[in-house]
Amino acid sequence: MPEGSSGIIIYMRDKKANPGPRARRAGTEGRSVALLAYDGLSMFEFGVACEVFGVDRSAGFGVPWYRFAVCAATPSVDVNEGLRIECRHGLDRLRGADTIIVPPTEFPDRVPAAVLEALVSAHRRGARLVSLCTGAFVLAAAGLLDGRRVTTHWAHTEELARRHPEIGVDPGVLYIDDGDILTSAGSAASIDLCLHIVREDYGADIASRLARRMVVPPHRDGGQAQYIDVPIRGVDSTDLFADTLAWLEEHLDQQVSVSELAERAAMSRRTFARRFAAGTGTTPYQWLVRQRLQLARRLLETTDWPIDIVAERSGFVTAANLRKHFGRAVRVSPQAYRATFRCPQDAAVGA
Repeated sequence: MPEGSSGIIIYMRDKKANPGPRARRAGTEGRSVALLAYDGLSMFEFGVACEVFGVDRSAGFGVPWYRFAVCAATPSVDVNEGLRIECRHGLDRLRGADTIIVPPTEFPDRVPAAVLEALVSAHRRGARLVSLCTGAFVLAAAGLLDGRRVTTHWAHTEELARRHPEIGVDPGVLYIDDGDILTSAGSAASIDLCLHIVREDYGADIASRLARRMVVPPHRDGGQAQYIDVPIRGVDSTDLFADTLAWLEEHLDQQVSVSELAERAAMSRRTFARRFAAGTGTTPYQWLVRQRLQLARRLLETTDWPIDIVAERSGFVTAANLRKHFGRAVRVSPQAYRATFRCPQDAAVGA
């Protein structure tokens, strides 16, 4: 047992015999799901897959539930929470699986080559591949995401895009269903994707009943863009340009033009635009919208102000304009965002 291990061993046993490969939506004995295991996997997403697909719900829901097994390239794997999982099934079990779940791992570069080869083989024969959170790095390493639109945890989307520029990485969604390959954002988004799979396989009613059993919403609005922490990018300067940006940050509710900002910075409009792009990596308009959105989010989280007041104080002027920009960037309405993130103990009218 490795040093620092908790000494806990989890034995994984499947609940139904596997009668062999079959079409995903055919048969009366349930669709087959294989959950991969490898060193460093995250127990949260692993547990979500076990809960959704591994608990036999045939009697309660009146449909043949999934045939479920955990598979690994080695007899046991070490989990990043200090646990060890011993698996009864090897990678040969993947050959009969309609759906293969790829959980996140702390060490995506250490996933055995045999696992990557098995995923490629499964994809060729038509299996549905599902990555949870950073499991997308495993599918990418297998070359299965080239030319695809995918997602992963927002904190790792830039790294995934950097490592694999041939992949279209969307940081703003909870999950993406691209037919035979599905990817989810981080942690709780794995629940969203697994429920989506149940909805596709058994219909909305069964998925909603399962969501109620799990005490989670059957569907969440928006995407992970609402959870992304977007820091304000600073400018390393002490001249009038930096002073102008500092002033603008303190007066986001005021309507100013690029020409007025350039004049305040003692620059021509063209020089100011070039300096702005070099210092912030974006245009004045895009920067201003982003800062106003950040302010609007803080106001929605910490005040009871009506939406039109939030719009006015954050510089969007009207509630309609705020909703337009908020929906485009955060992918939920201001009202829905407030319902999710507002902290009652900190909110105060006129705070």
